[in-house]
Amino acid sequence: MFSVALGPHDHNTYDGTFHNQLERHNRIKHSFGQTKLFYDKYFKPEDYDMFLFTTTVGGIEQSNFNHKALSFKPKHLWDYWLEGNTYYIDHHQSHAAYAFLSSGFTESDILAIDGRGLNYNCIFIDSKGNITDLSDKIKIGLQWNYFSKLLGFSDLGAGKLMGLSAYGEYNIAVHLALENMQYQFISNSKKEDIAFTLQQHTLELIERHIHPLKTSDNICIAGGVAYNGYMNEEFTKVYKNVHVPPAVGDEGQSLGTYMHADYTLNNNVHIPNVYSGKEYLYEGNDLDLSFIAKSISEGKIVGWFQGKSESGNRALGNRSILADPRNPNIKDIINSTIKKREDFRPFAPSVLEENYKEYFDTNQPSPYMSRIVPVKSKLIPGVTHIDNTARIQTVNKKQNEKYYNLIKEFAKVTNIAMLLNTSFNCQEPIVETPEEAINTFNNTSLDILVINNKVLAK
Repeated sequence: MFSVALGPHDHNTYDGTFHNQLERHNRIKHSFGQTKLFYDKYFKPEDYDMFLFTTTVGGIEQSNFNHKALSFKPKHLWDYWLEGNTYYIDHHQSHAAYAFLSSGFTESDILAIDGRGLNYNCIFIDSKGNITDLSDKIKIGLQWNYFSKLLGFSDLGAGKLMGLSAYGEYNIAVHLALENMQYQFISNSKKEDIAFTLQQHTLELIERHIHPLKTSDNICIAGGVAYNGYMNEEFTKVYKNVHVPPAVGDEGQSLGTYMHADYTLNNNVHIPNVYSGKEYLYEGNDLDLSFIAKSISEGKIVGWFQGKSESGNRALGNRSILADPRNPNIKDIINSTIKKREDFRPFAPSVLEENYKEYFDTNQPSPYMSRIVPVKSKLIPGVTHIDNTARIQTVNKKQNEKYYNLIKEFAKVTNIAMLLNTSFNCQEPIVETPEEAINTFNNTSLDILVINNKVLAK
């Protein structure tokens, strides 16, 4: 089987093993304007035993896409359109299937929420699989994207806006304008206050419209808005188990579509490996984890390139930049000399799963860096945001043994069971190949580069 997603920024394919996120290969972030080329290359059902697809409004417009499947509108999670070897589901079904089937839950509520899809912008699916359309009540994805552009962070810059929100204060006039969608009245407000109030507005909408629909102790969340870590953490106060998969945005569409079809047609639960990119041969055998850990503890910043790349937009230990979370100046150093981005943007901690409660006030692990939680330790200022929070990644040995062992070595040296972890890139998509890693190493202030078991140092 072969799965494809067509949209303005969700160009990706999946064949059950390899997750091809196009931006990692063409080096164009979000790949706007590439849909026609992607459509011409991949939309050939005759080339596959089963051809599975989904799409968005923007994707259809850009590719002149006109397929009879697009009249299909599901009422249940497991509805689908099938003709010959061509299988189609709605955009938000794909998000929902990916989140639920990757969770391991036998039943769950599901929230699929983003800026736009085809039939929906936001749906809630109860534990029986029934779809409730909330698109008219929750338009928060569109609002985040609108204000990220308005405030100078470009299209799909909601993550930057979320980082800025920690610097702001609540503004009731902004909140009223958001409620009534009368944005002209907030043009003179401070950027950080708009961001903070937009975040509060988001949490309020979730509480008002999602919480009353609860039918389970579990919830799965996907769609672009599921990158909002503050929102995801709030769900832990209402649900016993909160699952947010790694590729929650449209980059996960091909995964969800494949998983949906495999479940409905084959009665099989396929769970993609988190690390589903390509693997690159790079010879070397001089890696000493204790040396790397000690170097980080002495202030060195490390580019860490291992095996297959992660699915999604978060570096989870295979394409990461690593540093010492104890250093109060490390955020400014990395933002200015390596990432070359806005100075207010924070960095995440990768913490050993068995130790996360020592540092963070939260009630469950966060393996995919999906929740923003309160920090309760003063020992890690390098990963503590101005509002005393951090977007944590909990790491266990089963998830990523080499990365786990590196953090363990750092703990031996420092008694701190975590590393600062940010994506391995500089103003471009996350590095995919060893050559791109070396280029970033040479053109930034990184001190050490590790590619598989090879160590390069300046």
